[in-house]
Amino acid sequence: MAVSSLNHKSLIVHDPILEYILEENAYPKEHEQLKELREITVKKYEKKSVMNVPVDEAQFLSMLLKIMNAKKTMEIGVFTGYSLLGTALALPDDGQITAIDLDIEAYETGLPFIQKAGVEHKINFIQSDAFLVLNDLVNGEEKSSFDFIFVDAQKEDYMKFHEKVMELVKIGGIIAYDNTLWLGSVAYKQDEYEKHSKMPESVWRNRDYVIQFNSFLASNPQIESSLLSIGDGLTLCRRLY
Repeated sequence: MAVSSLNHKSLIVHDPILEYILEENAYPKEHEQLKELREITVKKYEKKSVMNVPVDEAQFLSMLLKIMNAKKTMEIGVFTGYSLLGTALALPDDGQITAIDLDIEAYETGLPFIQKAGVEHKINFIQSDAFLVLNDLVNGEEKSSFDFIFVDAQKEDYMKFHEKVMELVKIGGIIAYDNTLWLGSVAYKQDEYEKHSKMPESVWRNRDYVIQFNSFLASNPQIESSLLSIGDGLTLCRRLY
């Protein structure tokens, strides 16, 4: 499958290298239901399908979850559920995922593939504004109880999300933030827009939020962090205290 048909959102890796990674490593071991979900998402949502994580990133996160022996996780921002299904497949049979998104229609696009994979029992999907759910969890019995939290939501809210999820993840647990390279725009200056005009105007409107958030994480003493050039940028944060 050509890279263009995947609508892959990375401008970080050159197309020939990316195609090699996907064709020679990621696609051959992609789970059947993940492949079907990816293909139906591209067909149904076209350009919007980039809201799902790419295959290589999902496989990296799957391995990370297994290394961590994670059992209790959260996903903020689900879309059709590619990363959610990948997480559910990685967790043990008694694993639990709290998945939060306002768009239940998109989630229901992926639900048949989740069911077919036999992992629906691991998922608690909540159709809600994420902050309402996070506040309830913080005020309840859930502080410091999550092994892993994946955030792929509005970039302007990443700072607020961080404040909440830091209360919910265990000490030593991992928070993963998606899109932290924001199509590579974080490396460019505003006056370089014409040179990189393939980037939508909406990317430039939101890039400052991502830049500020990246700087915040890099200097935050509460976490150990690493920004990875996979997909559209993935930042892993390990809670230290």
